[in-house]
Amino acid sequence: MIGIVSVLGSGLMGSGIAQAAATAGYRTIVRDVAQGPLDQARAGIAKSLAKFVEKAKLTTTQRDDALARIEFTTDLAKAAPADLIIEAITEDLALKNELWRALDSLAPAATIFASNTSSLPIAAMAAATRRADRFIGLHFFNPVPLMPLVEVVRAVTTSTDTFDRAFAFARSLGKEAVTAKDTPGFIVNLLLVPYILDGIRALERGVASTADIDTAMRLGAGHPMGPLTLADFVGLDTLARIGDIMFQEYAEARYATPPLLRRMVTVGMFGRKSGRGFYDYTGPTPVPVTLG
Repeated sequence: MIGIVSVLGSGLMGSGIAQAAATAGYRTIVRDVAQGPLDQARAGIAKSLAKFVEKAKLTTTQRDDALARIEFTTDLAKAAPADLIIEAITEDLALKNELWRALDSLAPAATIFASNTSSLPIAAMAAATRRADRFIGLHFFNPVPLMPLVEVVRAVTTSTDTFDRAFAFARSLGKEAVTAKDTPGFIVNLLLVPYILDGIRALERGVASTADIDTAMRLGAGHPMGPLTLADFVGLDTLARIGDIMFQEYAEARYATPPLLRRMVTVGMFGRKSGRGFYDYTGPTPVPVTLG
């Protein structure tokens, strides 16, 4: 039975996963390498929960109880004694595996390891530990408290017991869980990333303007946001890394990072999180950026 959940990484995804777990009644430990990000995560979770209260989706008591269940720490050893450890750090296999190797010797033998990776092979992380049978992917979507989907990714080594417990955990958060094979991109990004990259290529080739591409896909295809707005929301640096990983795996042109995207990432245009991407977010409303 899962009672204690540790989340590694306190960024948007990590803090969102922690909020979802704590709201569902789990004692939750959030670990990051520095106190600054943890303080930001604490404030962000409190603000998010306050919005749920405003919208009558939580009571003030439920909000206070959820906050009380979350512990923040920079000490990896304090995050180790959990029933489930979910990693949500930078999409870098070497960094993730360094963390998994350290945790493997600290965590109890029964602890399940789960990665929130959106594109890296689960098996490549499981192989860095001595618990490949207790390793799984739990891919949440941003913003975690609002997005109802979790992809439960089963590696070739994942045991049935681990899969069943992880699937049940995802459902216990009020999420809809789907099963995916351990292939880069899983289900959603396998289909979504080429679409976003094609939107960037359309802009790059002068097919239409940023605003018109997004408007066309919203009104013509019924999408809640266009591909360029979505790219900014995902993070252009994250999108480029996912594209590179998938291109390396599949060697198909549709996964290749467009030159325009690579140039934007090089100069620090990461989308919403940096204030500028395909749109400028520094004003009251987003405005399309003129890209030379």
